[in-house]
Amino acid sequence: MSDSAALPRLSKLMAERGLCSRREADSYIERGWVKVDGEVATLGLRVSPDARIELLAQARGAQQERVTILLHKPVGYVSGQAEKGYQPAVSLILPERRWGGDTAPLRFQREHLRGLAPAGRLDIDSTGLLVLTQDGRVAKTLIGEDSGVEKEYLVRVAGKLSAEGLAKLNHGLSLDGQPLRPAKVWWQNDDQLRFVLREGKKRQIRRMCDLVGLRVLGLKRIRIGKLMLGDLPQGQWRYLAPGERFD
Repeated sequence: MSDSAALPRLSKLMAERGLCSRREADSYIERGWVKVDGEVATLGLRVSPDARIELLAQARGAQQERVTILLHKPVGYVSGQAEKGYQPAVSLILPERRWGGDTAPLRFQREHLRGLAPAGRLDIDSTGLLVLTQDGRVAKTLIGEDSGVEKEYLVRVAGKLSAEGLAKLNHGLSLDGQPLRPAKVWWQNDDQLRFVLREGKKRQIRRMCDLVGLRVLGLKRIRIGKLMLGDLPQGQWRYLAPGERFD
């Protein structure tokens, strides 16, 4: 194996640095919109991990045109592709469903739906904040392997929870044979818990509650990173405004 073959691909390194997604990186490289150490890069190029990578103006412009949407997902919609007769959440992104309180200086365009994908799951029987994005940087921030962005939930439950059970919800449970990261869980009121997680396994909160003898009656996500669901009405959406960040 040659020395260069052991080096990372440019697209992988760009994604790891949070410049864009790997798919976007390949597109930009193919168009000649990326320079490495001052030279225009070619597709499939392998580079040193400390290489100087520059996105040209065309790539930066393409990124600025990509939108991120915050949706208050109702129960009965799936986060991703349509399944079992249920509509995907993206079907709610219609101009008439845009929240009147949206302050982002964007006019809705059909192009904003192209490649729009959920950055994280919200179960069909759950409601609350769902992020849909065209931007690979946002997706990496929220669902990348090393993402530590907090997600906060209000969870209405039935059953008795001991002090030991509450302690286990905070730290000490495992799912799918793997220990869960420490969480923050406390009573919000008599029948509702507040969960703050830094990971998102499938149906994680419902399965955690099962393990300590609780049944989930309702689940609502109210925060992702720095952004709150706030006054966004159920079934409506808004754009991520300039200057807003999740981390």
